[in-house]
Amino acid sequence: MSSDMKIGPDGTVTGDTTGSVTLADVLEVIGTILGIEDRVGAFDADTPLFGALPELDSLAVLELLTSLEDRFGITVDDDDLTGGLLESAGSLHAYVRDRAR
Repeated sequence: MSSDMKIGPDGTVTGDTTGSVTLADVLEVIGTILGIEDRVGAFDADTPLFGALPELDSLAVLELLTSLEDRFGITVDDDDLTGGLLESAGSLHAYVRDRAR
């Protein structure tokens, strides 16, 4: 994450959001939104998300996706919510990275 970028307690992002999106960037948003900053450091691309994290309920999904949209300047289409978007940290990272270009 850029040193000029900050995420507030409500998920609001300020600062420079340009550049390549890393898995660590996406994991930081996940940790902040779900309140699992103490656990997200052990996550990798294969870490399952939806259905595996009790914190990631339907309301948290909306909050997470909104924060990712705001932070990385992307739009998550409703049609993209089916399939494997939230299957793993890696699948979510790939989606965000590809749209942030």
